[in-house]
Amino acid sequence: MNMLTNNKQTTIALLGQPNSGKSTLFNGLTGARQHVGNWPGKTVEKKEGHYYRADIRYCVTDLPGTYSLSANSEEEIITRDYIASGQADVVCILADSSQLSRSLFMLADYAGINCPAVLLLNLMDIAEAQGKTIDAAKLEEKLGIPVVPFVAAHIKGYAGFFEAIDRALKEKQLINIQPLIEKYYTIENGVYEELIKLIPKQGIDNYSNFWLAAKLVEGDKAVLKKLKNTLTSDAYKEVQIILSSVENGALYTGGCKFKWIDELLFDALVQKQTKPIVSKFDRLATHKRWGKPLAIAIILLGLIASFIPAAPIMALGGMIPKLGGPITEFLLSANAPQLLIDLINQVILNTLYFAVAMIGFVFGVNLVFGFLEEIGYMARVSYVFDDTMSKLGLQGKSVMPLVVSFGCTIGGAAGTRVIDSWGQKVLTIALAWVVPCAATWAIVPVLSSIFFEAWAPLIIVAIFVVAGVHMVITAKIFGSKLIRDEDRAGLIMELPPYHKPRWRALFRSILVRTWDILNRALRVIFIVSLIFWFLTYSSSGNSNETLLYRFGRTIEPVTIIFGLTWQTFLAYIASMVSKEAALGVLGSLYLGAGTLFSATVASGGTVASGLSSVLLTSLTPPTALAFIFAVTFNAPCLMAITSTYQETRSLKWTLRILGYYFLSSLVLASLVYHISGLFL
Repeated sequence: MNMLTNNKQTTIALLGQPNSGKSTLFNGLTGARQHVGNWPGKTVEKKEGHYYRADIRYCVTDLPGTYSLSANSEEEIITRDYIASGQADVVCILADSSQLSRSLFMLADYAGINCPAVLLLNLMDIAEAQGKTIDAAKLEEKLGIPVVPFVAAHIKGYAGFFEAIDRALKEKQLINIQPLIEKYYTIENGVYEELIKLIPKQGIDNYSNFWLAAKLVEGDKAVLKKLKNTLTSDAYKEVQIILSSVENGALYTGGCKFKWIDELLFDALVQKQTKPIVSKFDRLATHKRWGKPLAIAIILLGLIASFIPAAPIMALGGMIPKLGGPITEFLLSANAPQLLIDLINQVILNTLYFAVAMIGFVFGVNLVFGFLEEIGYMARVSYVFDDTMSKLGLQGKSVMPLVVSFGCTIGGAAGTRVIDSWGQKVLTIALAWVVPCAATWAIVPVLSSIFFEAWAPLIIVAIFVVAGVHMVITAKIFGSKLIRDEDRAGLIMELPPYHKPRWRALFRSILVRTWDILNRALRVIFIVSLIFWFLTYSSSGNSNETLLYRFGRTIEPVTIIFGLTWQTFLAYIASMVSKEAALGVLGSLYLGAGTLFSATVASGGTVASGLSSVLLTSLTPPTALAFIFAVTFNAPCLMAITSTYQETRSLKWTLRILGYYFLSSLVLASLVYHISGLFL
């Protein structure tokens, strides 16, 4: 223990496949003592935190969830480069005990890296419920590193984990890889053995020569590049000659790894001979014909249920603007300048209102769909929709965010957290922006009825048709940059068993995530609100004196090309703050209802008295139709933009998606305006 107290800081890296329980363990260890950002120069999320034990500070890094340590994705490269850098004092490898043979592949891929390790057999409670008995002591004897039966959701049971970490730090034992190396030597033509002779015995960084040779056989280009910078030109040429004779090397090494795993589990894993029981519900949930309707029904019910926990938080947010009256009275009595009063009422309070309203729905969606994921149902949704979503270059997991987006795009973006691939996550969010949300349906039917009366339902049908075409086009445009061809294959998955939810772990994870989103949302919304307020501010309350008014009048010769008058164009811009704001701005411009920004918040999506008749006399049917389509397919709202940045961790891609929808909605409005002008 003295060795530990002398260290300024002990760093633990958590490594494992997606859904192995890394995030649950990370939240259990660090709680609120964590921060989330991006890996330097990358779009991948970086989670770091710390905990104290016996007056020692342990730093914890939650590495991106990957299925292996190959250099096939940004997540995998980041993970193995971090391990090789020597920043971690010990690597904690998590394996799903209920699917141990598959889950231990990460351990096999890690074997040969020169960093002390601990193996956590997580989800032991589920494995035991399946009738499985795992002898951790035998596994530890074979591997030579601490092996701990574990349930990450039970914080009170972390004693074994802490003890194993201390042992690993003290003994610094590496995985016994000799049995695995012997299997590598059996690879045909002796290529592995020939490569070993050419690689430096000390390896490179934390990679042993045995690990490097296996990756060369697999065709790992990053490892080959490392060797090029290390070996002599003659030795490197020999390596290239050897590798030229290898085809499908990953199949050879993969076979060796699974043989090694089978030997590890031979007398350490006992499965009671029980006949698998498939419930009637699961037969229906995975049925080719009925699985999809059931999934859509459950997702829609889940979306409705999300408002139950969200309602109290959203109600709290709705009370925030009411503070404006007492605050104004107090500041007036203190002779505060009107500018300060307007800033507090129209920016600060509105920022809090938007952020709290957003966070309420995000919390509700994460709770409901986190529950469905926790019990094992979301894997069934992915399974039944995989063939359908593959036509858009996505996997089945993307269907849930798209359906949720009919209620709110914020929830759709938040729902992409279940998607493992960053590229597929970004593409899913980009497609979710196409889906008209509930706020859109609060204004589109109103405007359609004003201008087209009995023909209004046809406008709704046209919007759905355009949305479908839009989604296909968007998938092609963004998919070519985000999804590699090898990632377009369907899911190969083992459906997890249904099990009871771990409520404490679920709430802990959701609260940590919600707090992180709220922090970011407050900053982004405040900045955008401040800019918008500045452009729409008028001390007299006359909208004709605002910068945005002057801007609108100046650019009207351009906006009319898209079928938008300067008033509807400003309302279109405001719809990026919230869809309901579009009507508020129209009311402000046509009826003079206070400042533009206060109108966007106060309007609540209702049509002010007299606005209908003003719109009918001010706009032609083609300009009205162009405005409807422009607003519908514009960026969903400021909160959705914030949520997109939160999930993608990429300002570049958030701005790309925003710019794409801004331009495409204007192009669509122009087409609608000019085509409808031929008939209306």
